[in-house]
Amino acid sequence: MSTTDRTPETGEYDTSHSIAVRRFHRTHGMLPPAVEAHDVQLQRCLQQLSRTEKSIDKYIYLSGLRNANVHLFYRLVTKHITDIAPLIYTPTVGDACLQWSHNYVQPEGLYLSYSDKGHISSILNNWPQNVEITVVTDGSRILGLGDLGINGMGIPVGKLALYIGCAGIRPEATLPLMLDLGTGNKELRDDPLYMGSRREKVSAQEEQEFMDEVMIALNEKWPGIVVQFEDFKNPFPALERYQQKYTCFNDDIQGTGAVVLAGIINAVKKSGVPVKGQRAVFMGAGSAGVGVAKQIVQFFMEEGLTERQARECFWLVDTKGLVTNDRGDKLAEHKVYFSRDDNAGKQYKNLAEVVDYVKPTILMGLSTIGGIFTPELLTKMSEWNKRPIVFPLSNPSANSECTFEDAIKYTKGTALFASGSPFPPIDYEGRTLQPGQGNNMYVFPGIGLGTILSKATIVTQSMIYASAKALSTSLSPKEIEQDWLYPDIARIRDVSVIVAMGVIRAAQEAGVDRETRIKGMKDEELEKWVRSKMYNPHGETRRVEQEVRSFIDDIAGKGESRSSNL
Repeated sequence: MSTTDRTPETGEYDTSHSIAVRRFHRTHGMLPPAVEAHDVQLQRCLQQLSRTEKSIDKYIYLSGLRNANVHLFYRLVTKHITDIAPLIYTPTVGDACLQWSHNYVQPEGLYLSYSDKGHISSILNNWPQNVEITVVTDGSRILGLGDLGINGMGIPVGKLALYIGCAGIRPEATLPLMLDLGTGNKELRDDPLYMGSRREKVSAQEEQEFMDEVMIALNEKWPGIVVQFEDFKNPFPALERYQQKYTCFNDDIQGTGAVVLAGIINAVKKSGVPVKGQRAVFMGAGSAGVGVAKQIVQFFMEEGLTERQARECFWLVDTKGLVTNDRGDKLAEHKVYFSRDDNAGKQYKNLAEVVDYVKPTILMGLSTIGGIFTPELLTKMSEWNKRPIVFPLSNPSANSECTFEDAIKYTKGTALFASGSPFPPIDYEGRTLQPGQGNNMYVFPGIGLGTILSKATIVTQSMIYASAKALSTSLSPKEIEQDWLYPDIARIRDVSVIVAMGVIRAAQEAGVDRETRIKGMKDEELEKWVRSKMYNPHGETRRVEQEVRSFIDDIAGKGESRSSNL
């Protein structure tokens, strides 16, 4: 191996490297002379973050750090995940997307435009690394912010940062992918700094043809690549078209459903109400809401209900009121499954009317309508239930259906609560109460890791369900005692191992796995194997030092061998 004709990579500009390693990587003299301990590096990073007031400025700093020194960035993420995750993903990533074209500095992924149709394979060949997983979006429905076009690239970038930090997928094995299919957002098209194509959104048929080419090209370039779809306005067509042919899943539908299901499993246990007595009102009947409800239906069936009995536990509300068969409008296809036929011809036109009609045990929000869970509704929930289940899941925080403080205040401390965005703990009657956060980062990193390691040919529904069940079992005894619904996010790498193992076992049971070496492993052995496959940024300096030392020793040994033969 020659070091005279290579360009150093981002992870090689690392002040923790010894002088010998710097010479080997040709970075000697390009870094300050001090060889720093990891803790010193992190101290500097935290100090720079503390001097920055706005979250978006912290995001920009962290993006620069990731591009300058990828291993240091992930050392920071993994050691301070509770503080850093909200800065690299929700809620800050929403602002990052809104300002993406205005704040653009460097490439952070791959862009495929509709004008590239017919040439996608050649563009993929420009990506220099071997990819195991990609997050794909067209930017048409970013969080609760609407159509942001290519500005939505912040979502794949942030999501993959969590795959790496939370589940140990190697950075170079990930690909943030933006499909530039135009935008219906006229304000963006008129913005002189907008960096996407200035055209209306392509038709559904054009999008499907483009997606077919993308999926074929991805799998020809990287056979078996895991494709995670994210933030498509209509996520169902792609998932339904490709899920039995390629290794893919949709986090908005399946990941959200799984993480919420895990919280519901634990909340139902704590509520004291058996599944047959649960009545769930969903504010929001979009793809995420329906996906969540279907996951919970599967759980209710596992607990002994028939599919019909389980489905009848749900009342979905959209902007026109309760979703019913006789409401008079044409229902979107995904809403039909939960449409009610037992309303005796009466139409309930808003959430308040539906809540009074149903008297729910579960109040679920996926509407992006901030504050729609009013004090009056929350008070009623506590009057009807000893432990009401309240899940305002919309992102970002401003779109949350209620705050943790309001949920506790108006249910008199009885609510079993989980939100989509983070809320601070509160003191209530001498107790410090910790809010649950149904954040998809509890499951999607483990789903990705388990799918990659099992070499699954497809992502089955049983694998998604297994991720939820595994997450629900991941709480420590102390967390259970303190009434938590989700584990401490500081333990996310351990949680991801548990989730990945559940996914691997489900892939094996479904017969879609191809990794034969682990088929007969017991759980303890499998856990050790999974951990051994995870990227550990804290061990990168030691690994590089050992590789360089081994290389130098090898060269020295060959030199001695040649001398002895003279």
